[in-house]
Amino acid sequence: MITNFIENYAKLIVSFPEEITVTKEVIDDTFAEIVIHANSADIGKLIGKNGNMINAIKTMANGCKAKDGISYKIQVLANE
Repeated sequence: MITNFIENYAKLIVSFPEEITVTKEVIDDTFAEIVIHANSADIGKLIGKNGNMINAIKTMANGCKAKDGISYKIQVLANE
């Protein structure tokens, strides 16, 4: 659920939406890591000025924590 939302949201922000992929790795019962892979030209757009965009995505993920009890770490990486 959260990975689909983040992927669709990220595709609306970037210049190269076809290169967006989102992966989720479950670390344990209460923690998961979400990685957004994007074109290197779009990394700045995903992070935003002063980190505002990525902080908004993290805030939304924290809202999901209240529902399912899982904490999320979100990273943005450039495609190789």
